[in-house]
Amino acid sequence: MGFLDGLWNVLGDVWGGFCNVMGYLWVNSDLVAFVVLAAIAIAACIYVVTAKEVVHSAFYLALVFVCVGVTYFFLEAEFIGVIQILVYVGAITILFAFSIMLTRRYIMRAECDSDE
Repeated sequence: MGFLDGLWNVLGDVWGGFCNVMGYLWVNSDLVAFVVLAAIAIAACIYVVTAKEVVHSAFYLALVFVCVGVTYFFLEAEFIGVIQILVYVGAITILFAFSIMLTRRYIMRAECDSDE
């Protein structure tokens, strides 16, 4: 019986610790959301630099801009967040994507002509 009582006490301590952690996360849910958003932004930044396709890199950059815009919402600067998303994601990233797509066509055409 001593072993089962000890095991029951250990399980109770583990469950109590788990409940304390979950309570802390529930109270600080904005901190958890910010950490997840920051991790996504850092991963997207790494993919911007290391992506082999330039178009993929431009769209990862759009994800970084979205994460920065949402970070402004965490700072309670909603207007700046909306402007960040509209201007950078809506305009600058699309401009990058169109310019990449238009210039790649001419580069690919020039490479095909030189092979002949």
